[in-house]
Amino acid sequence: MSEPVRFDTLATADGHRLGRITLDAPKSLNALSLAMIDAIQVQIDAWAEDPTVVALWLEGAGDKAFCAGGDVVALYRTIAEGHTGRDPEAADGFVARYFTHEYRLDHALHAYPKPIVAWGDGIVMGGGIGLMVGASHRVVTPRSMLAMPEITIGLYPDVGASWFLNRMPGASGTFLGLTGARLNASDALFVGLADRLIDAERRDAVIDDLLDADWSRPRPALERVLRAHAASRDHAPAAEVAPRQEAIAALTDADSDEALIDSIIAAADSDDPWIARAARNLAAGSPLSARLILRQLTRCRRVSLAETLRSELDLSLACATHGDLGEGVRALLIDKDNAPAWHHAHGAVAAADLDACLAPAWPRQAHPLRDLHDHVIG
Repeated sequence: MSEPVRFDTLATADGHRLGRITLDAPKSLNALSLAMIDAIQVQIDAWAEDPTVVALWLEGAGDKAFCAGGDVVALYRTIAEGHTGRDPEAADGFVARYFTHEYRLDHALHAYPKPIVAWGDGIVMGGGIGLMVGASHRVVTPRSMLAMPEITIGLYPDVGASWFLNRMPGASGTFLGLTGARLNASDALFVGLADRLIDAERRDAVIDDLLDADWSRPRPALERVLRAHAASRDHAPAAEVAPRQEAIAALTDADSDEALIDSIIAAADSDDPWIARAARNLAAGSPLSARLILRQLTRCRRVSLAETLRSELDLSLACATHGDLGEGVRALLIDKDNAPAWHHAHGAVAAADLDACLAPAWPRQAHPLRDLHDHVIG
């Protein structure tokens, strides 16, 4: 039985090494388990201290997905068993442990001292976006498909999304966070989730050229190779988000969170199929999550990534303990014949329920992520 993540190093012509991480669970579309998270953390910590390793390469096994998200089935099972305690190291603390370790890894990638290439070919969703966004060089291919569809499972876009959605053009981050709309390669480049478009068939050639590069200056060396292999934008699918900036701005121009949500849901009958599909996602998603997404984006608008991840850990645990996460995963993956029974209807989410979910789970001095450097990245 193969391990769910593989590590190896590739020798460069000038005597250095390229560290390679391969998410190797193709049957689950490389969904990110706690074991994978922990293994990656240990390995990147070791490579950070190894002077012979000059850069990292992160990819997914198979031809379908880089990473389709976190291991929500494991989360569902532990929620059902009541393993939602606040101590990440306790026997009943699996949910807190999973999110604590995942967010710590995401932050480590953002702050990593060496360049990282994330080869985002195929499906990149949820926790996979958390890995990819943390890399210094994010590559998409013409067949990449990205999304943050957490509203469909009673969660919210996490893994730092409360930080990076706020930095997208116009109101696109708000719209994408609420609807979980899918992004193609052109969209990913537009909203800042990717840096380069390269044809999937060029992967081996890119690695070969990286191994032949002069690594005396790692980041310029890496950038030269990726630039040399960059595909023409003509190879990418037609953009969906950029041409709809005015429509998105109009749909999100509202006096209250409730009115904004209602405005998007009303677009389910739009003549624009992309807008209509996104609106239907929101209409079918968790009403509590919709309200939490907007509140979370507001409170993280001007804080650092580290502070955002601390806030997300609080909220993720709340979604598991008294939110809709367990019910959402049940309906999506466990018992698909029965639609989710959300705790609230749209327009009927009590302020007290919102406040309860948004309350800190730990005092600042006891927070599991209290040691993350509270600096602004980007």
